[in-house]
Amino acid sequence: MVREEVRFVELDERKKKILQAIIRNYLETGEPVGSRTISKYTDLNLSSATIRNEMADLEEMGYIIQPHTSAGRIPSDKGYRFYVDTMMEEKTREVQEMKEMLLEKEDKMEVLLKQVAKVLATNTNYATMISAPQIHKNKLKFIQLSKVDRHQILAVIVVEGNVIKNNILDVDAELTEETMLKLNILLNTHLCGLSIDEINLAMIAGLKRQAGIHSEIISEVIDAVAEAIKADDDLEIYTSGTNNIFKYPELADNERASHIINTFEEKKALNQLVTENLADENNTGIQVYIGEESPIQNMKDCSIVTATYELGEGMKGTIGIIGPKRMDYDKVVGTLKTMMNQLDTLYKKDGNHKGDEV
Repeated sequence: MVREEVRFVELDERKKKILQAIIRNYLETGEPVGSRTISKYTDLNLSSATIRNEMADLEEMGYIIQPHTSAGRIPSDKGYRFYVDTMMEEKTREVQEMKEMLLEKEDKMEVLLKQVAKVLATNTNYATMISAPQIHKNKLKFIQLSKVDRHQILAVIVVEGNVIKNNILDVDAELTEETMLKLNILLNTHLCGLSIDEINLAMIAGLKRQAGIHSEIISEVIDAVAEAIKADDDLEIYTSGTNNIFKYPELADNERASHIINTFEEKKALNQLVTENLADENNTGIQVYIGEESPIQNMKDCSIVTATYELGEGMKGTIGIIGPKRMDYDKVVGTLKTMMNQLDTLYKKDGNHKGDEV
């Protein structure tokens, strides 16, 4: 999804500081913010009357809204967007607990990803998700055929990202070592370095002709290669902290909470969010979707912050944090940056990492 560009009116320093104070105060309390509160909250030394005038200007510009006639102001989606784009300081601190938990990872990717989701939920007090890494524009790296017994051979298929898929193929008659060698040479010579789109019918027909009586083996290996490097329709997404939604009154009423939790349980919309994020090659950093910007219909009352992580050789996935529009953006973005750095460090450090078997 492409976020619509929000047109900002240039704000002077006074208005910027007042808007920042309104947003920070609302993030902390969840209550509308009045001019008297802002007069105590900022270092501008302005009177309440002056602040009221500035707040009226900010409201007219669309940065804040007044939910009730007698109430203070709260940030609009445009106000949140201004805050995210221009006021959010980049976090540099590392979350030590997160680092320690990540370094204690198990070998299985699934365990690591579930752990990541849990750590994020614990550190932010929001709902979190992480997708299993997908291989994009992946190509075949290597095929190895070897005998299991007289009537079975093992096809080991390695694709970019060092993701391995093992397939047992049935054969009618025992294959000699010479035949196995010729099949290995034939397959690797013609297929290595190709994507599934580059393996066309003419090429397959040529390979089958050269394989002669063993053409059926070629067909089965091609099918296994296609299965190994095609886009994963059953995208794995791990979630944590969905009950954190009930901590925020604006999301906790029965209907809103039910829609949000159903989205996490069914995962179809999350799947679409991940797919769109990964399909955008320019989307390599952190993305913030506020309110109506959300690509997920049931989360228009939320903010969603996503980050694309990469484990090398095109293995990419999406991390997401979902909370109220008054979420602590500084903390969320800082936590995501730390997590991405930890994943990067973890996989660079583990030089012998060979991916996970599919």
